Amino acid sequence: MVDVQIGDGNQGWAPAAPYDRVLATYAVERIPRAWVEQTKPGGRIVTPWGRLGHIALTVADDVRSATGWVQGLAQFMPDRRTVGAEPGFTQVRARSESHGEGFFLRDLAPLQDDVHLRFALRVALPYLRMTLARDADGLNAWIHDTERSWAVLSAIGNGRTVATQGGPRSLADELEAAWDTWLALGKPALYDFGMTVTDSGTTQYMWVNDADRGPRWPII
Repeated sequence: MVDVQIGDGNQGWAPAAPYDRVLATYAVERIPRAWVEQTKPGGRIVTPWGRLGHIALTVADDVRSATGWVQGLAQFMPDRRTVGAEPGFTQVRARSESHGEGFFLRDLAPLQDDVHLRFALRVALPYLRMTLARDADGLNAWIHDTERSWAVLSAIGNGRTVATQGGPRSLADELEAAWDTWLALGKPALYDFGMTVTDSGTTQYMWVNDADRGPRWPII
């Protein structure tokens, strides 16, 4: 028999807790506290994350923390708290003038072709939004942070790309730095990433290779 309840999925359903498994079919940015608290010790929380990944967490014996690995790519609708009319690149571009231009000395093709790089950038730069398009001169990128910072990576032919950026952040530089970090780590695959949730969901972060000793990035 199936018991159907209608309500806010992020709140779980306390009257029937604890559960062996919590399975979500919509993407969250942060794991809801109720999911951790309503799952049995050793139980599993499986959910799409960040509109890009698919993660499985195991709840600890104290039922205040959970950790687990990314299982693959997944794109699902986001939860209601993150559904909003985000400004697009044109709107953000209009909020600040350019503060610099220079060559971007890196082939942009992996931004389109390498899902592992894209996932690593999503972890390191969660605020970054990027649109790619190819023309006769090569691959171009339009980047913004939904607030006031933006960057354009414009192909000008012969494998050359010009970066123009504006706003408080230098997004082209931040993109390159996160890319460098991924390369320095040995190009970890998305399956090498994991998530830890502690303090009943208060602290959440992504890590790579090792939950205790690997590099980590806070989920905000």
